[in-house]
Amino acid sequence: MIASLDGAVGAVFADSLIVEVGGIGYRVYATPTVLSIARVGERIKLFTHHLIREDAQALYGFRSPEELGFFGLLQTVTGVGPKVALAMIGSRPIGDLQLAIMSEDQAILTAVPGVGKRLAARIILELKEKVAAAGVAAGGVGSGGGPAAGESEVIGALLALGYSTGEARQASRDALADGTVGTGLEDRVKAALRMLLKG
Repeated sequence: MIASLDGAVGAVFADSLIVEVGGIGYRVYATPTVLSIARVGERIKLFTHHLIREDAQALYGFRSPEELGFFGLLQTVTGVGPKVALAMIGSRPIGDLQLAIMSEDQAILTAVPGVGKRLAARIILELKEKVAAAGVAAGGVGSGGGPAAGESEVIGALLALGYSTGEARQASRDALADGTVGTGLEDRVKAALRMLLKG
């Protein structure tokens, strides 16, 4: 399996690019954001999902392990293939999509081509608990009560969603300082995600 590519950009197309590594050119399907920063002749590093089927093989490239991980998570939902998952990641920042899933905001999901109301509902149904569970697992359940425990749980949830320690810590503090935010982990994580999206 090809997990990442680090090489020179050989060509850029509407939906993909060629990454040349060791004399071999790999065609990699990518989001518009990746394609917009790719310059022929310049070096690029992509984290890749190597799709292998009986009738085809394809590489999908992302700027970060977090994007790659979310791409894989989206495909666990029935009806979401690589093209739809790539379109979703290309439509908005991952934090925005995660917030939409956690807050059951179908409008954001249905704005993506290929995602109708039924599929959006299925994505929310199947991924809401997985996103929350990842955050709870990283947050250290049973760490005790009080503000410090609340902050560590929110930070853990944000780390599980792919944010850096510095970003998670600052967003968590901002969310906990907001008196209008509920005391539950989900409420605080949603508030922290909103802070990150603003910043």
